[in-house]
Amino acid sequence: MSAPTAPAAGGTGGIGDDGEPAGITVHRCTVTVVRRGGWSWGPEPRGLVRRVVEALPELLADHFAERLAADGPDVEITEPLTVTVRPGRDGWSGRTAGGGPPVEVRFAPVPMVKVPADAPAPDAFSFEESFAAAPDPWAAPSAASLFAELAERGELDALLALLPDASLRAYLLALLGVDDPAAARLLAELVGRALAADPPPAGPYGEADRPGPVEPLPERLRAAVAGADAADLPRLLADLLASADREEAVRLARSPAGPHDPGAEEPSGAVGGTGAARSTPAGASTAAGVRTTGEVQVWSALPFLLAGPLARIGYLDAIGPALSGVELAEDAPLFAAALAYKVLGATARGWRRAERDSEAAAAFAGLSPPLDEDRLTAFARQVRPALPVLDGVLALSVCRGHDPADPLLLNGADDGLFLLDAQGMFPIAWAAEAAGLLPHWRSCGRPSVLLCDGPLPPGTLSDLASADVPFLTGVRPLRGDPVARLPWRTPLWSAPGAAPDMRLAAELPAHARRCADLVTALVTERRAVPLAQDGGLERTVTLAAGLGLSTIAWTLWRERETPDPLLALDRFADLEATVRFEAAAVRVRVPMGRRHADLLRGGLLADVPDVAWLGGRTLTFSAG
Repeated sequence: MSAPTAPAAGGTGGIGDDGEPAGITVHRCTVTVVRRGGWSWGPEPRGLVRRVVEALPELLADHFAERLAADGPDVEITEPLTVTVRPGRDGWSGRTAGGGPPVEVRFAPVPMVKVPADAPAPDAFSFEESFAAAPDPWAAPSAASLFAELAERGELDALLALLPDASLRAYLLALLGVDDPAAARLLAELVGRALAADPPPAGPYGEADRPGPVEPLPERLRAAVAGADAADLPRLLADLLASADREEAVRLARSPAGPHDPGAEEPSGAVGGTGAARSTPAGASTAAGVRTTGEVQVWSALPFLLAGPLARIGYLDAIGPALSGVELAEDAPLFAAALAYKVLGATARGWRRAERDSEAAAAFAGLSPPLDEDRLTAFARQVRPALPVLDGVLALSVCRGHDPADPLLLNGADDGLFLLDAQGMFPIAWAAEAAGLLPHWRSCGRPSVLLCDGPLPPGTLSDLASADVPFLTGVRPLRGDPVARLPWRTPLWSAPGAAPDMRLAAELPAHARRCADLVTALVTERRAVPLAQDGGLERTVTLAAGLGLSTIAWTLWRERETPDPLLALDRFADLEATVRFEAAAVRVRVPMGRRHADLLRGGLLADVPDVAWLGGRTLTFSAG
C-alpha cells in the first residue's frame, strides 16, 4: 500500500485547519496473510490479500473516526500500528452481508504525538528515519588539522615544497593564531625561497623587469634568521610569531618575496588575506540548494563510485580542510559537481551539457538541480589557492606507492605536461613545464620517463636532460634539444649519455595510445568548468577523477587484463542508481547484477563517512 488516505467515518470526513478534508496518510504498509489449517488457498489465492488491502482504509477510518471528526492538531504515530483481522468462514469482503462488522478486528494500542508546524512533508522521510535522533551539527575540519596530520605522517615538508607562494600565504594567514607551529613551518618555506631567490631578470634594455631594488625580507625577519640553518628556521620563526601581535604577524607573513612566478599571482579582490576572490554572484548560495531529504533517480552512479578510492588515499578528508583554509568550506558541493562532470557525459561543443548529466552531478554534490554554471565558474576562480594542496595530497599518495622499476608517462595536454604512473595509468601531477614535475619524479625513485604524443612545452627535453632524467620519446625533437637518436624500427630518441631500456621502447607505442585516449576522454571531451578562464580547477578534478577510475580498474581487472581507467568509465557509466538523502546518510542503491557483484567483491561499495560536500553525512551503497 502506498500512502492511502482514508475518509472520515460516515464517508464525509472532517475538515482540517487548512480547509482540506481530514484524512489518514500511511507512509509504509505491510500486509501479511497467515493461513492455518486446511490445504488449499482457494481458487484465487491473491484475492484475499487484495480484499484486505482494499478494506484497510475503511477500517482505519472507523478506528480513528473520533480524531478525524475533531478539530485538534495533526498527530503522528511513530511506532508500528498492528491491525489483526480474522475473517468469517465465508471469506472476507470487509463487512458481512448484514452490514455488521467483520468477525474480529483488533488494533494494537500505540502512542500519538503532535506534528510540529515546521515538520517536513510527510513523504520527505522514511518510516525508519522517524525514529532516528537528529544528527549532531557538523563543521568542516580546519586547515590546521590537515597540516597536523601531514606533519604526523612526515609529509608536510614535501607538500609545502610543492605549493606556490600564493597558496603558502593563504594558509599561513589562516593558521596564524590557530596553529602557530604549523604557521611557522609555512613561513619558513617562504623565507627559504626568498633567501634563495635570484636577482630579478633583466629586461630587453638591460634593466630589471621589476623596478627598484628587491628586498626579500624585512629587517626583523632578516635579523631573526641571520646565520641560521634551514632546519632551524621553523623554530626561530615560531618564536618570532609568538612574540608578535596579530597585525605584525600578518605583515611578516605577507613580506617574503620568492622567485617571480607570473602564473601564481594572487587573484584580485582578495579579502581576509586568504587570496580567495569573493565575487559570488548576487543571490547565489550553495547552502540554500543542499538536499537533506528526498529521493532521486540518476542515470549514472559512477561519480559516487569515485568516493571510496579517493577516501582510501586521504584525498576526500583533505577537501574540507583545504577549502576551509580559504573560506570556501560551504562551497564544497561545487567542487563535487565539477568532479562528477569529469565522469559523466561528454560536453557538446565544449560547453553544452545533457540535462541528465546536470541532474546526476547535482545529486552527487547533494544539491538540487539545476546547477548554476556562473556560480561554478566563480568558484573555479575563488578556489585557486586551495587546489595545489589537493593536488599535492594526491601526488604524494601515488608517488608513495610507485615501484621505481616501472616507468612514468609524460604527455603534453592542455598547455602543460601530464605525468602518470604507467602501471594502471594512475595520474600524478600536472605542471606548466618539466621543472615542476621533477620533485614527483624524485619521489617516485627516479624511474625512466616515456614521453608520449602530445604538444610538449618548449624546453621540455632540455629540462629533463639537465636534470639527468632517463627518457625515451617518439616525439620529434626541436633543433638544439639534447637527445640521441636510437637505432629502432621507428624514429626514437633518448637522453644523451643514458643506456636506454629497449624493453620500454617496445612498450612505448601502447603506452602512448592509452595515454592519448585518456587525455581525449577526460580533458578534451569532458569539461568540468568550460566557462572558467583559469584551468586550475579543471586540472585538479581531472587528476582526482582519473585516480578514482584507475583505482576501480586496477582493483577489479588487473588479474585478467591491462587495467585502464577508461575501462571503468565505459563499463560503469550507465550503471543507474537511486539516491536517497537522509539526515545522517546519503544512500545509493544500484541494481543487482554482475557489476554490483564485482564492485562488492572488490570492496568498492564500502561506506564512506564524513563526506565534506554532504555536510559530514555518510555515503552508503546497497543493491536493489
